[in-house]
Amino acid sequence: MALLKKPLLHRLMLLAAFLFGATVQADSEPAQLRQLMQLAEYIGADYAEAVTAGEVTDSGEYQEMLEFGQLIVTNALPNSPAFANQANALLSAIKNKATLAAVQNMTNALRGELLALAPQSSIPTLLLPKAEVAALFQSSCGGCHGMWGQGDGTLAASLEPAPTDFTDRHRALNRSVLGLYDAINNGIDGTAMPAFDTMTEQQRWSLSFYVGSLGFDSLAHTDNHNTDLQQRVNYSPNQLFELLSLQQPGKLDQLRAYVENLSEAQPNPLVFTSQQLRKALTLYQSGHYNKAQTLSVSAYLDGFELVENALDIKDSELRKSIETQLMALRRLINNKADSKVVENAVNEAVAQLAQAQKLLSGSSLSSEALFTASFVILLREGLEALLVIIALITVLRRTGRLDALKYVHFGWVSALLAGFATWYAAQYLITISGASREVMEGVAALLAAIVLFYVGFWMHSKTHANQWQRYIEQNIHANLKLGTLWGIWGLAFIAVYREVFETVLFYQSLLSQAKSTDISAVASGFIAALAGLGFITWFMTRYSVKLPIKRFFALTTYILLALSFVLLGKAIGALQEADLLSLTPFPYDIEMSWIGVYSTWQNVVAQSVVLLLSARLLLGFKQGRLRKNQA
Repeated sequence: MALLKKPLLHRLMLLAAFLFGATVQADSEPAQLRQLMQLAEYIGADYAEAVTAGEVTDSGEYQEMLEFGQLIVTNALPNSPAFANQANALLSAIKNKATLAAVQNMTNALRGELLALAPQSSIPTLLLPKAEVAALFQSSCGGCHGMWGQGDGTLAASLEPAPTDFTDRHRALNRSVLGLYDAINNGIDGTAMPAFDTMTEQQRWSLSFYVGSLGFDSLAHTDNHNTDLQQRVNYSPNQLFELLSLQQPGKLDQLRAYVENLSEAQPNPLVFTSQQLRKALTLYQSGHYNKAQTLSVSAYLDGFELVENALDIKDSELRKSIETQLMALRRLINNKADSKVVENAVNEAVAQLAQAQKLLSGSSLSSEALFTASFVILLREGLEALLVIIALITVLRRTGRLDALKYVHFGWVSALLAGFATWYAAQYLITISGASREVMEGVAALLAAIVLFYVGFWMHSKTHANQWQRYIEQNIHANLKLGTLWGIWGLAFIAVYREVFETVLFYQSLLSQAKSTDISAVASGFIAALAGLGFITWFMTRYSVKLPIKRFFALTTYILLALSFVLLGKAIGALQEADLLSLTPFPYDIEMSWIGVYSTWQNVVAQSVVLLLSARLLLGFKQGRLRKNQA
């Protein structure tokens, strides 16, 4: 890899590539923002080579600074007057040969404005082991940059300009990991630096963090106090030094030290929630309402939701209060309320989050609380899926289609595997936002609710033994073919998959609240819940088969209709949390999340419709049979 500074001979090629990209991707605001960030970062990093003490020391570099500054002005964001003013001020400073400090302050301000508008980068939380990424660097990049990144590779002498020396601390202080990643990911037009698009996302990010660490003390112990992963990626060390008000320059070495497990750099969920709310307020006050709404959704789903179970055990009223406040804040932002009203709402939410943080950090959860939470999480999440699976298995057994049972078992087993694979990918390979997670869960729950509602009424129509026997003879054996069997697999898969990812996420959050000596309490709760689910499985499969056909189908109908009621409520709640459905508060607090009941009009109306339809259709069946018997 040859991560080079732009040579003067290829400047026109680079400018043309940028302009062409800006034209082609005019409708892609994120791409434009990343390009502008790259230009601002290059100016901040290379200006020292162009101007010293008010004099031009390298005319080629200086001309490049002017051209990059003009590009930023030309491509200024039309909906951000503040950015346009900053861009013009930067170009004027370059023309006037301002000091390095002044120019870097301006480029940092520009990048800060752009970072506030750009979506967060998808960063894996687990990088390659340092020895492995060092070997990758030497095999892919060592020919140009040298085995240790000092710009002295065997090909360096033939390259103009010379490859970057990553150990040059002055330049490293002004390069962000994000900027390095963009260079590795996209290459640099007009130079020997190619796009490494054949590498995996994890490899590219690992190289970015690795080369970003070469200019710093490799023996520094990491100390990520008061910072988060996005800050470490988005900002240069000099920016971090100011942003975090660090007192010791050595802290920069700690922030840039190579850390394989990037989750260590993440703040706890409540701190993250407060940070997202503050960022959302800043964006809202600048008129970026959509961005503010996105961050307010992230504050809940990527932060607070992860500690809801633990906080509920400590203080359920505080948990409800914070949840209500966060939802109210989202409505204020969505309705473009007065800026001062939104600020007050953010301040109130942050104060409540601080109260929750104090409550949770004061002491770890007790062994009894950990056991209870662990037991309830698995039993609650697993029961819904279990009831669907048992109903499917029992129906197939009652019809004599034991050969079809393998499709049910394949469905729930593959769902377990897929759920854990999704969680693993979200933890170590890619970033699945809280909003995406809720959409996945919401859509799955909605599909399952519709199918269960239909199946429930279909089963109710067969509660008479003679009707069921006739149906079996005429339809089951003839129509339960491959397509239908795969449909059974799909229902089993959906019913289980939507629960697995969320369950693992909740357990991960619960374990973060436990001392190492209390892990056994979590494990005991998990095992007890498994035992409870096992008993329910045994009881229902044993006695449902012995029930008379009428009672069996009546009981199964009520269970499936109840599940459709619960899943519909949870689907609406999840889609509201993902900001895909509007949210209107219900005047009374009727929340019972364990059965999918939430205090919103949308939830109440939808579940009321299910209840009314169920009552009407069940009553219709009963009246129809009475008329038939009388006839």
